[in-house]
Amino acid sequence: MEDLTKDRVEQLLNYIMKKCLWQFNSRAWDRRKQNAGILGQTAQLLCGETPVHETANDKCYWVDAVLLAREYRARFPWINELSHDEIKALIKALHERLDFLTIDGSLNEELTVQHY
Repeated sequence: MEDLTKDRVEQLLNYIMKKCLWQFNSRAWDRRKQNAGILGQTAQLLCGETPVHETANDKCYWVDAVLLAREYRARFPWINELSHDEIKALIKALHERLDFLTIDGSLNEELTVQHY
């Protein structure tokens, strides 16, 4: 990953880590599902697309995605100058990094407890 992309991913990630409570779900599968739902819809919103809300979870993720997209546009003006392909690639890299930090690389053993 090039330095500029890494820097941008870290800026977006830093916002999530400091401002978004949804990252703290207690189960790994919940975190993985919500990260995909919220970041996927955030990418769509940033690209001017309309996310589909087929389930209650989709609607919940949409609310967080709207807020996240709004904050990203306001706090990181450079995101408004990216092409749709660049936005999608950036959000994909962000998603991979977030999944690693909050799930796959986490030392929190409660994330994998089968009885949740």
